[in-house]
Amino acid sequence: MTTTLPATPSATPATDPVGSLRRRRRRRLALVLGALAVLAVALAGLALTLGAASLTPGRALLAAVGVGDDGDLFIVQRLRLPRLAAALLAGAAFGLAGALFQSTLRNPLASPDILGIATGASVGAVVAMLGLGLTGLAVSAGAFVGAGVIALLIWFFAWRQGLHSIRFVLVGVGFAYLASSVLAWMLASADQRDAASALVWTVGSVADVRGTELGVLGLGLAVLAVVVAAISRWQAPLALGDDHARGLGVPTDAARVGTLLTAVGLVALATSVVGPLAFVALVAPAIARRLVDDGGPALSVSVATGATLVLAADIVAEHAVLGVAAPTGIVTGLVGAPYLLWLLATHEKRTRA
Repeated sequence: MTTTLPATPSATPATDPVGSLRRRRRRRLALVLGALAVLAVALAGLALTLGAASLTPGRALLAAVGVGDDGDLFIVQRLRLPRLAAALLAGAAFGLAGALFQSTLRNPLASPDILGIATGASVGAVVAMLGLGLTGLAVSAGAFVGAGVIALLIWFFAWRQGLHSIRFVLVGVGFAYLASSVLAWMLASADQRDAASALVWTVGSVADVRGTELGVLGLGLAVLAVVVAAISRWQAPLALGDDHARGLGVPTDAARVGTLLTAVGLVALATSVVGPLAFVALVAPAIARRLVDDGGPALSVSVATGATLVLAADIVAEHAVLGVAAPTGIVTGLVGAPYLLWLLATHEKRTRA
């Protein structure tokens, strides 16, 4: 007589909570990215059609692909399309950098604005312009060097047998104040006309980015995005804390250093081309995490959110929606400053709880 053992029940969608959760997260991620893509396309359409020489959507689209009369081609391809591309690329770089800073340091207040890295880039650019008399890409190179110098100084003073997030943020805040003071002193002591030309490096703008600068921004972002894709597997374990990350086989110090170096590179690249667009790196990852709501770093959504935010801010700034035309960084600052105050208030409440 043979005894038949009961078959082991296989996991089904109804009895596999982990698999079901992953599928829901993937569906939500796809939905969020799709919605942001639709919003970005709609904003791009506005950016190409609005202006003193308004174009119909059809004419703007044809001119964007190289079809149309000379006037339409000049307006779209020489003026509006480079500005649109600069806004998208810079926003993506700032959004991704902010997400890397916040997830690696496990602090929602960790961003290049608050840590002083973006301000260091401004100091480097102003030194190149006012101190050395440089122009063009040389000024961008100066901004890149400035961001790198501030990042190295923060690293030197924050490193104590490892890189600890709280110390890194506090040292960064101190250097942010120092860099802001140096920048204000340089602008105040310079000739009025020279200082006016350097003011863009205190707020940021995508208005005059085209040609070689735009190519450098696009190529640099593509290279750094490949690096981020390679190190992205570390982000979720690092967000759990060092002990859990080590238990999962993550080399925590090397992972944190590599991630922050990549984030600094993204900030330096974007700031060296468009200037310090205030609070984009702070706000975009926070919005992205709320949209995805899975507890992860939300890197891809931060990229899309940052690009969409900067494009929307540039449309508002260029077409004087708030009553006066202004650099893009003014609008991002108006949006980001209230958010920072709200974040500080709620973060303190969560800490006490």
